[in-house]
Amino acid sequence: MKVIILDRDGVINQDSRKYIKSVDEWVIIPGSPKAIANLTQIGYTIVICSNQSGIGHGLYGMKELNEMHEKMHKLINNEGGNIDAIFICPHIPEDNCECRKPKPGMLNEIRERFNIDDMSKVMFVGDSERDLLAIENIGGIPVLVKTGNGKKTLTKATVPQGTLIFDNLLAVSEYLIAKEEEESE
Repeated sequence: MKVIILDRDGVINQDSRKYIKSVDEWVIIPGSPKAIANLTQIGYTIVICSNQSGIGHGLYGMKELNEMHEKMHKLINNEGGNIDAIFICPHIPEDNCECRKPKPGMLNEIRERFNIDDMSKVMFVGDSERDLLAIENIGGIPVLVKTGNGKKTLTKATVPQGTLIFDNLLAVSEYLIAKEEEESE
């Protein structure tokens, strides 16, 4: 099974420092549905792994989050893509939980749920330092996109060595399609 893990805010949809609190504020990044369709079509299991501390801060609840995810599924399904699972951490940083990225809690849950023996082949596509560190900490492949906070993240010294860098999620999918074609020749 080929698994790819995606952050949500800043990778699939636009991010906001004020949090994405409603379905109206949830705006897709152009090309993201096509990217996920591309990944689906070349056989990837697609898992979202997202810190959602706005819930812990009381800015929105599960009802609003579910509405955002329904919108996301609809846009992606309409393009021919599929998201297999969504893992979220609703806690605030002060809760010091194990599931909030960069800690490995959600990634370990993903590993167990999808019976992943070897994390060294699993990519995590994110726009923030905590996404990259989370996957690096469990031996996976960090992938940075320049959407969302990606350009700012690029300037940090803590970006793991060997991180793959792309303009956006669509570019990641095109890279993986080319890699698949190359390997099948």
